[in-house]
Amino acid sequence: MHRTAYVATFQATVKNLEKSWIPILEKRMYQTLAASFGVVKSRNMHGLPNRPCIAAMDKWAKGGSAGSTSTTYNVVDLGAKADGKTDSRAAFLSAWSSACASNAAATVLVPSGSYLLTRVVFSGQCKNSVTFQIDGTLVAPTDYGTENWITFDGVSGVTILGGTLDGQGAALWACKNAGKTCPIGATSLEFTNSREVLISGLTSLNSQMFHIDIHDCENVNIQGVHVTASGDSPNTDGIHVAGSAGVNITRAIIKTGDDCISIGPGATNLWIENIGCGPGHGISIGSLGKDPNEQGVQNVTVKTAVFSGTQNGVRIKTWAKPNQGFVRGVLFEDVI
Repeated sequence: MHRTAYVATFQATVKNLEKSWIPILEKRMYQTLAASFGVVKSRNMHGLPNRPCIAAMDKWAKGGSAGSTSTTYNVVDLGAKADGKTDSRAAFLSAWSSACASNAAATVLVPSGSYLLTRVVFSGQCKNSVTFQIDGTLVAPTDYGTENWITFDGVSGVTILGGTLDGQGAALWACKNAGKTCPIGATSLEFTNSREVLISGLTSLNSQMFHIDIHDCENVNIQGVHVTASGDSPNTDGIHVAGSAGVNITRAIIKTGDDCISIGPGATNLWIENIGCGPGHGISIGSLGKDPNEQGVQNVTVKTAVFSGTQNGVRIKTWAKPNQGFVRGVLFEDVI
């Protein structure tokens, strides 16, 4: 198929995503979603995961059965200020604590507006599934550090729907690009030691370092995300996956200064489909082999990806030294 036709098909898919099921995603449907989009257990002829069942999502979005009623905790009711200046960390943690302790599915609601949020860790385990419904923008502090901005640790059944994360990374990029001594900066959103996670319709802007980092997790679905940073922003990988199994990344548009998607040691059973990438460095497996006893990468499918203004398309990159790592079971298909 000609490049123009591929691009048109991809753009039409994105428009359909934005106009059909993303606006009607509801907090109470996580369990239905997880059942349809959990770890891809079936395999194709290459031994790789088969395509996620998008038809099941469409059927649900048009009126599938609802799950149990969800209790909602509004961060504004708990003291958050939508002025972009007042630190709302305490209100967010209060909402999380109540939602996490709920015996029924619960929602943390972030209404429209701009909320300054200093570094925060949302820790599990929770008694039930928790949804973050973000209708506003979360703004990072500008005093850059070495720790991640928003972290979910040890959680199961967490959903993030919509919203914008503004990492305010431009000043840090300028410092690094000038060759000065600068802080390393923070990853905007990290999930670690977690499972059954859904991130849908999220926008990440101007992250200081990585935008989204999935580490030591199982069964993660990232759908319909938009990532944007300057083409000269250093180390701003769009989505990084390492030490994780059963990660699906679909219908994402990523514009950044480093890898659109990077895949690190210990990543297995990854499905990546319908990706728009550029500017950036492409989709990369690696770098691998820095440590001698590093885990390998296996069962990775990249399907239907369009690259525009990138340094690379798809690649596997390694350190030139002996190590125990490996890469196997990789399929790149319909990539232009």
